[in-house]
Amino acid sequence: MTSHSSNHSSKAEAQRLDAANAKISAWKKWGPYLSERQWGTVREDYSQTGDAWGYFSHDQARSRAYRWGEDGLGGISDDRQQVCFGLALWNGQDAILKERLFGLTNSEGNHGEDVKEYYFYLDSTPTHSYMKFLYKYPQAAFPYEDLVQTNCHRSRLELEYELIDTGIFDEQRYFDVFVEYAKATPEELLIRITVENRGPEAATLHVLPTLWFRNTWDWFPESPPKPRLHQLNGQAIAALHPDLGTRYLYSDRPVSALFTENETNQERVFGLPNASPYVKDAFHRYVINGDVEAVNPEKTGTKAAFHYVLEIPAGGAEVIQLKLGDRPQEPELLGFGLAFDELVQTRITEADEFYADIIPASMSDDQRNIMRQAFAGMLWTKQYYYYPVRAWLHDEILPPDCKVRIPLRNREWFHLESADILSMPDKWEYPWFAAWDLAFHTLVLAAVDMEFAKDQLRLMTHQVYLHPNGQIPAYEWNFSDVNPPVHCTATWQVYLIDKARNHGKGDRPFLESMFHKLLMNFTWWVNRKDSTGNNLFEGGFLGLDNIGVFDRSAPLPTGGTLEQADGTGWMAMFCLDMLSIALELSAENQVYEELACKFYEHFMYIAGSMDRIGQNDDELWDEEDGFYYDVLQFPNGYSTRLKVRSMVGLIPLFASSVFDDSILKKLPVFAAHVARFTQEYAKHLDNLSDPRKLGVAGRHLLSPVSEDKLRRILQRMLDESEFLSDYGIRALSRYHKDHPYLFNVGSTSYRVDYEPAESSTNLFGGNSNWRGPVWMPVNSLVTQSLRKMYAYYGDDFKAECPTGSGNWLTLWDIANEIDLRLSRIFLRNEQGERPVYGETSIFQNDPHWRDLILFYEYFHGDNGAGIGASHQTGWTGLVARLMTMPLTKNPQEVLEHGFLTVTLDKQSIV
Repeated sequence: MTSHSSNHSSKAEAQRLDAANAKISAWKKWGPYLSERQWGTVREDYSQTGDAWGYFSHDQARSRAYRWGEDGLGGISDDRQQVCFGLALWNGQDAILKERLFGLTNSEGNHGEDVKEYYFYLDSTPTHSYMKFLYKYPQAAFPYEDLVQTNCHRSRLELEYELIDTGIFDEQRYFDVFVEYAKATPEELLIRITVENRGPEAATLHVLPTLWFRNTWDWFPESPPKPRLHQLNGQAIAALHPDLGTRYLYSDRPVSALFTENETNQERVFGLPNASPYVKDAFHRYVINGDVEAVNPEKTGTKAAFHYVLEIPAGGAEVIQLKLGDRPQEPELLGFGLAFDELVQTRITEADEFYADIIPASMSDDQRNIMRQAFAGMLWTKQYYYYPVRAWLHDEILPPDCKVRIPLRNREWFHLESADILSMPDKWEYPWFAAWDLAFHTLVLAAVDMEFAKDQLRLMTHQVYLHPNGQIPAYEWNFSDVNPPVHCTATWQVYLIDKARNHGKGDRPFLESMFHKLLMNFTWWVNRKDSTGNNLFEGGFLGLDNIGVFDRSAPLPTGGTLEQADGTGWMAMFCLDMLSIALELSAENQVYEELACKFYEHFMYIAGSMDRIGQNDDELWDEEDGFYYDVLQFPNGYSTRLKVRSMVGLIPLFASSVFDDSILKKLPVFAAHVARFTQEYAKHLDNLSDPRKLGVAGRHLLSPVSEDKLRRILQRMLDESEFLSDYGIRALSRYHKDHPYLFNVGSTSYRVDYEPAESSTNLFGGNSNWRGPVWMPVNSLVTQSLRKMYAYYGDDFKAECPTGSGNWLTLWDIANEIDLRLSRIFLRNEQGERPVYGETSIFQNDPHWRDLILFYEYFHGDNGAGIGASHQTGWTGLVARLMTMPLTKNPQEVLEHGFLTVTLDKQSIV
């Protein structure tokens, strides 16, 4: 694998990346930092009820200026989102100028919020020197009302009604709108818009490449002078910004330019008079309604667009070339035409060269296509996220419909002041960071941009994000909610990847600084989520939404507490990751030996508490079933296990760490403490993996899961009638299809059924489901854990996979098998179809659709079809990592391919 360092590669994108990360050249200054949806977010909610979805609607978005960010179609901005560029389109039939993506709100969709458009992130380099986006725009009137009404009338037991289901793409009557960006310099972008008419007849399309300023002048009295746009000539618009300087947007031909202000149409939204006739929705009114007075005849404003009217023959294409840069140029010297195309092609070639070093050559064309789009999605879903909570809480410049500011969310997070480029889960459905999503993002981002991956991990522990009490913020709707503590495992894995790439030299300052912040977070967990001090953790919903019998973030209907197998398993994993980091740091600084002792001891307490000998219903491990369950503690002191076979009971597997015996020889303080403590704790080791017992190559294993427990868990996990799907590990055992779990509280019955697709309950809004589907992030932790355990057990430990098949595999090969099943979701099968698209014929058969990949939030537990958010490349992008793992036939080799990068026969700590 080639390193992305200028010391090892002279390739153009690698050099740009090095220069950007070293702050030598600002190659990352411009990028895909616009949200796909700013309306309906918590940031824009000035309601008295906290109804963010209902307060600021899609219908208002074209007319109402945003307060805290911007959105656009296939757009870009600078890294402070001061100047924005995006597309607007009109097919001659729509009721709305298409400036942003349409979707249903949480209350409108029968399975929650959902974007109802088809768009694809096709390519991007990490510096965004080349980017490609595709939007499929129907030629008939967009069926807004049909989508809303039909979905509203469907029950939770029915499928979602999608745009394809309306028939609007029948007879190929749509446009493929491709948008490409290629950087000539860090400040000059070439923009190529290619519109292809897929239909059987000639069709007209209005294309409005739009340049605008984020509105700061209406909200910030102390802001610099108002920026201005004005027309220079028939091919040029100048953008004067007091901070950013002057930028120029050039067209490849003389064309009409429209101007207005990025300010609210008070009359339409609030029924109040406008201070100026030129408002945000002017282009909509001009193009669709023919209102020529809507735009400013003086050709000046804060929002501007070139207006192209393209007549495109059946099966034909039209191309628009634009430049956005910081240099004034004469029309005859703009360099459009062949020179323009040659530079774009150069950037495409450089992108191909860059990914040739990332994606193994042994992969098939189909695999390479999937990985390339997975990386593209990861890079396109960067977003400028602006949320200064204190200013938001105490905002004094209020909209007319907000007489008094009564913010109902995040009041205890007054310190949080985000104004950064962050990796988003999905810029339409989740256009805000989610801490545990982001941790998984970094494991994929590390393959293409190590410094960005590290920066994302640093940000979540920076003082402007990390709460003074040590909590990492969860997500915008409730920063105080609790995500699984995966930040530490991501930090450790990213460090190991970086270390392997740099021939054994790790980034110690990064690891050490992260360790200190993670200490604060660990302490918060211990103080807040172990209420009785018994080393069993409550945690809350822990990102698994509706997986439990009850809403685990709400007070229990029984009273008492819920001691969670997953919460406790996550904390055991957190302990071991902190131990691994402490041991690594101890190699150069013996101070960390004491902390290694602390985490070893703490892990042993937690692991021992998970299976307390002789405690019967008070322990998480069920000896009869051979599985871990949550334990419900009643106020009267009684307890019972909630015997739901779910991912909750598999998460204790994640707590595993392997280290060489040589570590004990190098660290005498740690070795002495381990020997003394282990001897004193010996009576508790019977049901754990005994850390004194040496495995392959003199290795030690720390895990709450003994060999016997591991075999029993694997027997269920690898059973195709329980957890093992053709497409990975289900979040809930299929056993519950015929054996639903019932729990009665008084006259109320709580029930958990196996639901392989969308949820039929409204827990957490009902828009994601952990009662049967396959989820990529937890599957990745399953296979990572099996590979770590293989480093201890080696080839002598085998389990039947699938259970009952007579096929016995090592843990390494089992991990490979699961990864292959996960990859199968996206790969074409023997019939040439991708399971991710189910029975959607156009995606399976149409040449203009079949190679386009959507990275859904989760997947049907039986047939692998994509469900939930359709662009959650964030953690579903993990498929790019998982696809490479089975390529390593010899696990003693360096497991590079950009991901695991741990040398099992040389690396002391796994």
